[in-house]
Amino acid sequence: MDVFLQTLVAGVLIGGIYGLIGIGMTLIMGVMGIINLAHGQLMMVAMYVTFVLHAYLKIDPYLSLLVAMPALFLLGIFLQKTLLNPLMEVDAVLPENQVLMTVGMGMVLAEIARFIFSSDYKSVVTSYTGSAFFLGNISFSVPMIIAFGFAVLLTVGLFLFLLKTDLGRSIRATAQDKEAATLMGVNSGRITVITFGIGSALVAAAGSLLMPIFYLFPDIGGPFTLKAFVITILGGMGSTVGAIFGGVTLGIAESLGATYIGMGYKEMVGYVIFLLVLIFLPGGLKRLTKI
Repeated sequence: MDVFLQTLVAGVLIGGIYGLIGIGMTLIMGVMGIINLAHGQLMMVAMYVTFVLHAYLKIDPYLSLLVAMPALFLLGIFLQKTLLNPLMEVDAVLPENQVLMTVGMGMVLAEIARFIFSSDYKSVVTSYTGSAFFLGNISFSVPMIIAFGFAVLLTVGLFLFLLKTDLGRSIRATAQDKEAATLMGVNSGRITVITFGIGSALVAAAGSLLMPIFYLFPDIGGPFTLKAFVITILGGMGSTVGAIFGGVTLGIAESLGATYIGMGYKEMVGYVIFLLVLIFLPGGLKRLTKI
């Protein structure tokens, strides 16, 4: 029983961070109607920002959130305005050209990181790296607890922003019905740009939170883009609440797979659940949450 509880705790903790990654992609999907396949690469950029700040300025990875999030917000706005907006404003033979552009963006970001930092694995070692405390027989990783706490705070802050501010309401309105929102006076073009920036900032936060836990290399973004896509589908396209449940579900599935099947199969379990959801609950957890 202790092994199961330990596995469940580990899954929930990593799932909270996965949820933060998924929310960023879900917001962009809801407003723009496309899957951002450079999502993980944007997280990778934030991880390198965190690494550089720690390596050269000795800034704690979690304090790096104050730099990484604004930096990726601005980068997201730049990419949206210069690369994606021109494609959205013209009719094209291939309507998925925006998605293809995000693939190209991800490839370019990865190669720029490889050119600057090489392909070597890098990590951040802090005074609390490897630290843990126990409640009974269950151990809790200090970096994971801190990361989970930040993820919860950021998620709550995002929901308050979406529910209580005019800009947040405009984002929700644009996601629900872009044409109706435009008719009501919402500047949908401005909202699209801001939303891509917010989605980039959220995944940047996840990158900084994961930096004390994961090794960093230029190709780390690809697997996390896939995880974000799985979470988005699990939670239901465009559902932010569903993305939270999708992230926790994926985290628990991976943790159970690593414990009871093998480390090499942990991601397989998550993808099996993903396929089952596609078959039996194609609307994702959105159909259950209704949010």
